[in-house]
Amino acid sequence: MGRTTIVLLRVVIALALAGSLVVQTVLAPLIWVDLDGTPTWFRVSFVVIVVLGVLTMQVFAVCVWLLLTRVRRGSIFQQSSFRYVDVIIGAIGATALLAVGMAFVLAPTQIAPGVVALVCGAALVLGGMALLVVVMKALLRQATEREVEAQALRTELGEVI
Repeated sequence: MGRTTIVLLRVVIALALAGSLVVQTVLAPLIWVDLDGTPTWFRVSFVVIVVLGVLTMQVFAVCVWLLLTRVRRGSIFQQSSFRYVDVIIGAIGATALLAVGMAFVLAPTQIAPGVVALVCGAALVLGGMALLVVVMKALLRQATEREVEAQALRTELGEVI
């Protein structure tokens, strides 16, 4: 991965994190105020799901940032990288569950059933994304194993020479 790609991705991540902080500190309280007059269970559930959803995105972004650091240093093919990938899978899975929760919160309201269906569809897509990252983790594991084998062969070749 080129240096320019890493820098651009970090800029996008930094902007997303800054925007997420605005959502948590400014928009979530405004949503709370805007939902005044709705049942308390709906108001609390909706705002909590929004804040937790943003939190999962922040966790995802930080883990990607840390993996980018490993890519830049050339240390991505180490066992310790799997910790970040596992957290990413968990964050995406949690977001999918939060989307399902949002669908359950929205379902008894007067919102259009199509909106609830869209939220369920988003949950399905998020679940698929989590599974895609599981596949990518398997590829990282294979590449890590090949890196260990290559290092062993280099060491063996060095001894022979």
